[in-house]
Amino acid sequence: MYAVLVTGGKQYRVMQGETLRVEKLEAEEGSEIRFDDILLLGDGDGIKVGDALKGASVTAKVVGHGRSEKVRIIKFRRRKHHMKHRGHRQYYTEIEITGIAG
Repeated sequence: MYAVLVTGGKQYRVMQGETLRVEKLEAEEGSEIRFDDILLLGDGDGIKVGDALKGASVTAKVVGHGRSEKVRIIKFRRRKHHMKHRGHRQYYTEIEITGIAG
């Protein structure tokens, strides 16, 4: 069974037992979180979409928090003696999917 859930403005296709990184969530390590914003549920028989998803949820366990690799931004204008360096590291929360209920 799989589900498509929304968190942090992004959509993720998840299955039970998967580990994935999502946008930072305010939850402590080891705690259980529940996602109620489910777009689609699928299994071997077919899929459920729309009103058939009333009460569907995905539960996950928070494995840890961290920061991604640095993204480097360089702006350069030729012949103008101009170069600008910037960098950004995005925070993330690593979760493990423990159950899909629908």
